[in-house]
Amino acid sequence: MTDSTRAVFYKMGNVIQDYAWGSVTSIEHLFAIPNLQQKPQAEMWMGAHANGCSTIIVNGETVRLADFIATDPDAIIGAETQAKFAELPYLFKVLAAEKALSVQVHPSKHQAEIGYAKEEKIGIARNAANRNYKDPNHKPELVFALTPYQAMNGFRQIAEIVTLFQTLNIEVISDLVAKLAANQTEAGLGAFFESMLSLEGEHKDSAVNALLAFCKVNQEQPLFALLLELAEQYPGDIGLFAPLMLNVLTLQPGEAMFLSACTPHAYIKGTGLEIMANSDNVLRAGLTPKFMDVPELVANTEFTSMAVDKLLLAPTVAEGGLHYHVPVPDFKFSVYKQVHDIALQNTSAEILFAIDAPLTVTHHNGETLTLEKGQSVFIPAYAKAYSAHCDGMFARAYN
Repeated sequence: MTDSTRAVFYKMGNVIQDYAWGSVTSIEHLFAIPNLQQKPQAEMWMGAHANGCSTIIVNGETVRLADFIATDPDAIIGAETQAKFAELPYLFKVLAAEKALSVQVHPSKHQAEIGYAKEEKIGIARNAANRNYKDPNHKPELVFALTPYQAMNGFRQIAEIVTLFQTLNIEVISDLVAKLAANQTEAGLGAFFESMLSLEGEHKDSAVNALLAFCKVNQEQPLFALLLELAEQYPGDIGLFAPLMLNVLTLQPGEAMFLSACTPHAYIKGTGLEIMANSDNVLRAGLTPKFMDVPELVANTEFTSMAVDKLLLAPTVAEGGLHYHVPVPDFKFSVYKQVHDIALQNTSAEILFAIDAPLTVTHHNGETLTLEKGQSVFIPAYAKAYSAHCDGMFARAYN
């Protein structure tokens, strides 16, 4: 088939991952997607990732999106994208967290390539519990809040960390706090972070117990109330100290945030759209029963404080949309509100998601498709241009 005779709009069938931290109600409530088994609906994946590949209908048959792309990648994802990435370079998600996700860091592209090659060479199975690098890619992320969305992102100012820990006055870690107070540098923060994560046995138990005792007395303060809530989800976890070291913020619906490589972060609660590079590399730092490799984590972390008022992304308003610029080539993200037959150009493969109202897309070849809220469409690069009509909001993932 030629580009002029192939379909240009492919409604997507998307995998919903039922991870334990997910919400039983949020996706069903927001998008009227039935949850008949009442399982936690944590993430809806839109893309071609092997662990949850979307499907489309091609000539009347259900086809994995990855298999469709493989039939003609230059035309479907674009020759430039194919040359640079050799795959659809992003994964688009709805993420609905009822419980906190693990505190984590994603490696840079260079670090991932080195780590992946090393683990391949020594023969660690890719699905092994102690495997750090599932692929040789980085995993920068952007999250766009659909509900109030609480998260941790980046280190607090070091002086603020020192003050918080001094206020706790926990004897078993007093030496560590004193060292940080005397060396308020990136090196000092790195040593403190590693030492805290490395606490074990009675020392860890004593520190956590003292922390929770303090929180119970001071639970009228939101930060300490949060720690008590996290302690119910992850009892005894060393990651309970993470909110004292990392910025805690709540995005309001319509706000967005970028999460860089080498920066510790965690999603705490809420539902949002998330777009990321097509990777599954996660180094964990707490709030998890999963494998933690502290030395590897520290080696992949930048101990730079981030001002909390600088974390939100301010969109550029242009061509009828809100465009959230990110410092990576793997993906772009835009949101459109109440647009009537807006003309859009595409040079790469795109995924559109109807957020809160029906979305209709139309091509000059006469093809048209209407999505209900919670549905998505895959648009190959060979479409080149189309128009969109929506009385509410829709999101656009592309690169």
